[in-house]
Amino acid sequence: MDFTLILFIVLAAVAVLTAIGMLVSRNAVYAALFLVLNFATVAIFYLMLGAPFIAMAQVTVYAGAIMVLFLFVIMLLGAEKLPKGGVLPWQRPLAIGLAAVLLAEAGYLLFQRIQMTTELAGPGLEVNSVEAVRTLGLALFNQYLLPFEVTSVLLLVAMIGAIVLTKKEKGEA
Repeated sequence: MDFTLILFIVLAAVAVLTAIGMLVSRNAVYAALFLVLNFATVAIFYLMLGAPFIAMAQVTVYAGAIMVLFLFVIMLLGAEKLPKGGVLPWQRPLAIGLAAVLLAEAGYLLFQRIQMTTELAGPGLEVNSVEAVRTLGLALFNQYLLPFEVTSVLLLVAMIGAIVLTKKEKGEA
């Protein structure tokens, strides 16, 4: 076995364990920290696949900005103080059904992957990574400026909404 395969197996185990840790964690802050570790392992996967820009975007956007926003909201809301919600009777059968559909899809895709005999064609041209990032930046701020700005305004409104919802009135303890 070569080094990349061993690294992949270790990172896959870390990614799966952090995802499970995030799901079973009772503390919202610990769950968010498990998610940050999961995002970091996914970024390393991107580096292994030869996509350094996407890896840095993963770390910067998800593990950096979005998770800071999540932790800010968790701390602001005081998630440990929130009352526990009741379980609705239809949630468990729906979750089991959706899990079965997900497993069936995963099995089908794995079976199709085994049956494939042709290799996918690689990129035709070897592109300089600096030029690729420049092209991506120009497309983001020229073609996709409106969706980019709408997303930033939506995140700003969500943060302001979280602050307004948790703001205590004067005289309230």
